[in-house]
Amino acid sequence: MPGFTPGRRWQPPFYPFKREPAGRRLLATIERWVKGPLFGCRMCGNCLLQETAFICPMECPKGIRNGPCGGSTPERCYVDETRPCIWYKIYDRSFRMGREEKLLEVLPPLDWEKVGTETWGDVVAQVRKVGVKKFIQGMTSSDPRKRAETWDAVFYPVRQPDWWQGDSIYHPPAYSEPASELERRLQAGEFVLTCEVAPPLTISTKKLISNIELVKPYVAAINFTDAPSATPRMTSWACSKIAIEQGAEPVMQIAARDRTRTGLQGEVLGAAALGVRNILCLSGDSMRLSPNPRGRMDVVDIDSVQMLWILRRMRDEGKYLDGRNIKFPPKFFLGAAASPFASEPRFQALREEKKVNAGAQFFQTNVVFDPDGLEVWLNELAKRNILDKVYILVGITPLKSLKVARYMNDEVPGVFIPDKLLKRMEKAGDGEEEEGVQIALELIEAVRKLEGINGIHLMAVGWESIVPRIVEDAGLVPQLVAN
Repeated sequence: MPGFTPGRRWQPPFYPFKREPAGRRLLATIERWVKGPLFGCRMCGNCLLQETAFICPMECPKGIRNGPCGGSTPERCYVDETRPCIWYKIYDRSFRMGREEKLLEVLPPLDWEKVGTETWGDVVAQVRKVGVKKFIQGMTSSDPRKRAETWDAVFYPVRQPDWWQGDSIYHPPAYSEPASELERRLQAGEFVLTCEVAPPLTISTKKLISNIELVKPYVAAINFTDAPSATPRMTSWACSKIAIEQGAEPVMQIAARDRTRTGLQGEVLGAAALGVRNILCLSGDSMRLSPNPRGRMDVVDIDSVQMLWILRRMRDEGKYLDGRNIKFPPKFFLGAAASPFASEPRFQALREEKKVNAGAQFFQTNVVFDPDGLEVWLNELAKRNILDKVYILVGITPLKSLKVARYMNDEVPGVFIPDKLLKRMEKAGDGEEEEGVQIALELIEAVRKLEGINGIHLMAVGWESIVPRIVEDAGLVPQLVAN
């Protein structure tokens, strides 16, 4: 186990894709042999140890470089239960060291031209650029601000290349008119309802269209998942296009797990051309949850925060990641997932702030069964002053059976169901479906009372037929349907 990283190296070090000069090969060998035993270094070519409390984020099996996923726990990684969640350890050490604000900087994806090479040479080159004498004077200054400025003058350009330029500040959207009907309703102060419709497992769209028509009058937008549990279904963009044809507003999910940075940019351009205006950016479930044979589980090209950063810049700056101009930029309303019950509320709040800074305009939370715990999370968001920068839609799922409830509580990362609700489902016996509906209605009533909540996201998980009843019984029928 590495000396400074509380977990063993996930995979062997990377090696370069091209032959390097002899001097750089020697420097890379020294760096690998020093940083490997100390930090479990994988030679990613863009070292982030300064920003991650000297715990290498490449220890994460999902390869996420901007914070924990929605399944983060204090005990273990859900992808590999034999090791700790490395991002929980990073957050924990950062908070104890008083370095948590460093975690807000949006860090770039790997530059595969540099993967497998050393970072020390880049640092030395930047010191020379700043000036060796100036660097030494700055780092030995008694003024902490001057030391920090000198340090950043060297390390910021190393970790933030010109094509990325990530920072830790909020970037409001650069447009005034709402990009979608969902955004318009939220801006108008409506308490909105959205729901999920499961994409089909075949090319048949009959049931998909039927479900869209069923829920359309009751919700502001319909969310189409993107291969949840890493299991293939019809793509979210295809379902979104079908929804538009039926007169419904879609929310298109994009899971980073299955995207490269090239594929992401091309896909959102195509989706925007088809009329999709709401995009929900997710890192995606690990391939560990998929049926065999499983795909790669060790590296993702981009994470959800990087997706938000790329898409925001495409929309607001009209720029591709490589710097080229987009003559007709896409317009969309950007969303992200939030996990109130993963890890610790203060950790998740910082993670949520980072997503908002990167470009998230609305959150759809993981399913909530504990309004009191949700309020704790909301209080942490308030402390970080972001409740007025993002709309929050709380995930509610009607439990169809005790078996489903137990599976979600025990197996689904980031989901917590209190014992009292599990006991209610157990006691209900043959009436467990009805009990699940009543629990959902009680949760909606409790959530509506919380400050900072802008709507409900119903996740019926293949039980779309129950959506109209829940909306009606909750007293949330849109005026159009009521008339």
